[in-house]
Amino acid sequence: MLITVSRSGGFAGVDKVRKIDTSARRDAVEWEGLADRILPPVADGFHYRITIDDQIMDLSETVLTDDQRQLIRAVLGEEA
Repeated sequence: MLITVSRSGGFAGVDKVRKIDTSARRDAVEWEGLADRILPPVADGFHYRITIDDQIMDLSETVLTDDQRQLIRAVLGEEA
């Protein structure tokens, strides 16, 4: 399993990206268990990427705020 975490922003604006390949790790079971527990169980669920100017948000439908849902529906031309 390949796990990638990226962080951006903050006061200093320092971006950080780190990848962990669990395939050769002795503690792979723990890493993979943790990764499995944080993924939301969404069978056939929608995922969205919203880009506003240069800001990008990747979201699952399970975590949308009301405002995000309203924007998505408006842009996609769906009933609110």
